[in-house]
Amino acid sequence: MTTGIQPQPEPPQQPEPPQPPLAPQPPLAPQPPLAPQPPLAPQPPLALITLDLDDTLWPVVPTLIAAEAVLHDWLVERAPATAARFDAAAHRDLRTALLRERQDLAHDMNWLRTEGLRRALAAAGDPVDLAAEAFAIFFAARQRVTLYDEVVPQLERWRRDLKVVAITNGNADVERIGVGHLFDCCISAHVVGYGKPDPRAFRAACDQVGVAPGAALHIGDDLEIDVRAAREAGLRAAWLRRPALDNAAIDRLRRESGERAYPDLETIDRELVAASQISGKPN
Repeated sequence: MTTGIQPQPEPPQQPEPPQPPLAPQPPLAPQPPLAPQPPLAPQPPLALITLDLDDTLWPVVPTLIAAEAVLHDWLVERAPATAARFDAAAHRDLRTALLRERQDLAHDMNWLRTEGLRRALAAAGDPVDLAAEAFAIFFAARQRVTLYDEVVPQLERWRRDLKVVAITNGNADVERIGVGHLFDCCISAHVVGYGKPDPRAFRAACDQVGVAPGAALHIGDDLEIDVRAAREAGLRAAWLRRPALDNAAIDRLRRESGERAYPDLETIDRELVAASQISGKPN
């Protein structure tokens, strides 16, 4: 006879209650078609080109060195104590000190040169009333520049169809240099009371010839006070770097900024013609 606990039968499994069917989802509402985007407004054709002068149309350092030599020779005869005590570097140190004192006049190179000479004469014991005449000697020599080869023919070409205005922080005089006829006007910092990068300098150029900033192109050698400042004022801008004036610092700036540098005015002109911004009539 077998003894032991008899296994109990398992209770029958209860079926799971049926799940209600998912409620049908309403169809997605049709989306309206995207509105067509207006095409980008094309840039208006150029009506004005503004240009920096020093190191854009001529190399300025040789000009200044020669002018300071002319001034020194004059001082040797008229103010020998000043000539003996102050070489070009010492005069430059005086002007640097003046800039620290009178930042409100930093735009006025004529005042800076004249006052620097007055202080040099006073320090050396020479007559200070020679300062104005000494500056006139320097100023005349400072206008003896050597233009880059393409400057005159290129400006003559632009002047046929465009307004052309000079904008300078220096004291070059386009009339005395002999290129005044190539410009409609010149915005000189020491005359108007402000210089680049002040946006008023660029807007003054536009106002003088009645052209909106958006229809103007500024060309200059300084990435900050020419190119970026012109764009801040609403103009287009091109960075012109003469290859002979380049150095390691400029090469690094070009790489870091990603800004294209043009070697001369002719290269800029060819690009403007290709972009239909100006006429392609030959010179």
